[in-house]
Amino acid sequence: MKKLFSLVLIAFFMCACSNNMKEVAGPSGAKTIAEVASKPATPVDITPPGAKAPATTTEVRYTIYRGQHYCTPNVLKLVTVSEMRFTARFDETAQYDLGPGNINQYDINKLYGFSEGYAHQHQSARIGWRWSDGALRLFAYVYNAGVREPEREITTVTFGATNTCSIRLAGNTYVFTVNGISVTVPRATSTSRASGYQLYPYFGGDEVAPHDINIWIKNL
Repeated sequence: MKKLFSLVLIAFFMCACSNNMKEVAGPSGAKTIAEVASKPATPVDITPPGAKAPATTTEVRYTIYRGQHYCTPNVLKLVTVSEMRFTARFDETAQYDLGPGNINQYDINKLYGFSEGYAHQHQSARIGWRWSDGALRLFAYVYNAGVREPEREITTVTFGATNTCSIRLAGNTYVFTVNGISVTVPRATSTSRASGYQLYPYFGGDEVAPHDINIWIKNL
C-alpha cells in the first residue's frame, strides 16, 4: 500500500509541475483553484530526476529565480510528520515591489510545509510569507478539503535573522509557531500523523518572482 501511495504521489507531482498548477484570482479577488497549462518554466520547476533531496541537518539555500514560481532545488520528498520544525532565514531579496496599485502585492508566497495526501491544494499546511506595508510577514496557510482557509498572520521577521518555525498537528487543528508566537487554524482531519510530500518555497499567487529571491532553511 505504501509503495502504491508513493507511485501515485510521484505521478501527481510530475503532472503538477508540467501543468504549472497555481492559484488565480477570481472575479471578486478571492483566490480560487485552477490548473493553468503553460509552457514549462526555464529553468525547470523541479530539480532533474536523480538529484538527491537536500540534507536535513544543514541549512539549505533555496533560490526562486526571476520569472519563476518554483524554487531550486525542488526535489520530491515523501514525509510523515506529527510536527515539522525548521529554521528559516531571509535576506534583502525578500523585499519586492510589484508596482503601484498592484493588489498581488498582498498575495501570500509559500515558505515551507507539507501536504496531507497526494494533492496539496486539497489538504496541506504551510507557512507563507510576503513583503507588504514595509515589513516581511509570515502567515499560516492551509487548504482543507480543497478549500483555502483565510490566512492568519503569525508575526513579522527581519532580514538576516534565523527564525525558528513549526507546524504541529493537534487533532483537528494545525498549530503554527514562529519564534514562540503561535496561531491555530482548523484542520479537516484529526489523525495523529500526516503523510504526504514536502512543500518548498514558492513565489505567488499570480505573479512570478520579480528578481532572484534567496531563502535559507534548515530542518530541525
